[in-house]
Order: sequence, then structure tokens, then C-alpha cells
Amino acid sequence: MRADYGGRMPTHIGFLRAVNIGKRPYKTADLRAALTAAGYDDVDTYIQTGNVRVGSPLRSRAKIEAELEGVFLADRGFEVPTMVFTPAELRAVAAEADEIAEQGYTSGHYINLLKRPIPADLLDELTELTQEGVRFVASDRAMHLLYDIPFGTAKPATARANKIIGVATNRSAKVIREIAERWC
Repeated sequence: MRADYGGRMPTHIGFLRAVNIGKRPYKTADLRAALTAAGYDDVDTYIQTGNVRVGSPLRSRAKIEAELEGVFLADRGFEVPTMVFTPAELRAVAAEADEIAEQGYTSGHYINLLKRPIPADLLDELTELTQEGVRFVASDRAMHLLYDIPFGTAKPATARANKIIGVATNRSAKVIREIAERWC
């Protein structure tokens, strides 16, 4: 028996990794069409970087991620790692961004949205990667990257951090706040 959602299924917010880069095009209209054809409810997208909102009766993050990734592979012919958050989880990431912003930075604030939480034993390694002008602040499934130097000069620390955190996708704090405001 299907649960009654009052006419609306639970909302999931997905962040697609590495679309619209090089030979991996995925126009938002095509993305919405694929998700609608796959039976998702309340489909919406935000800007061309792979941000989607869908309604689905699935509650397991792993199941919804796998299902979405299957839809994208069938539609595009290439794998699209997808990180899924509930509205409450995304609101928490946006709130973290606001709190962290109060600490100050000048060049940028980006957020890696993670497929899996960072194991506790690796959190210390992230802290050790801090270099002059770059700070990493990790929480459950988000790693905030704070820059007081140009992004390009921070690449060595960022590359090492990416190996620690595993599968993730990056968005600016501004984009995360906007999506949280629109969809949460």
C-alpha cells in the first residue's frame, strides 16, 4: 500500500557531479524531461550546473541516488554521480555556510557536497591540510572550502582534500543558499 503524502511525495534535492563540462552536456530541459519521463513528481532545476529537485516515495538516500544515477546513465550514456539531500539536510548546510561566513574570508566560499559522511578518523587529516589562505571546515556531508587567496593557488591542498572526502560535487555557498531558499 502506497503511503498518503497529501498529494505530494517527499522532496529530494540532487546535485549532479561533472555535467556540462567538456563532453558531458546535460541541458536543464533535457534533465527535467528525463526525470519526468522516469515518473518523478515536482521536478525542477536550478541553473545549468546540475541541481535538481524531485518528489519520490523513496526515502533511502542510497536508493534515490542509485535510481537517479540509473536514469541519467540511460538518458546520457555516461555516469553522473549524484549527491542527494533532504530539504532539512540542505537547510542545515546553508545555515552552516552562514555561520562560517561570519568568520570571514575574502576570495571565496565553496561547499563540497559529499556522497558519504567523512569518517571521523579522517577529519583530522583535513584540518592538517589547512594552508595559509585556505581553510577546510567539515560537517556531516559537507566540506566548506574558504579561500583568502586566489582559488588557483590553493589547488595542492584542495586536491589532497578531495582524495580524503571521496565522491563529491562543488557549489558556491551563494548557490547553496539560493537553492535552500527556493526549495526548502
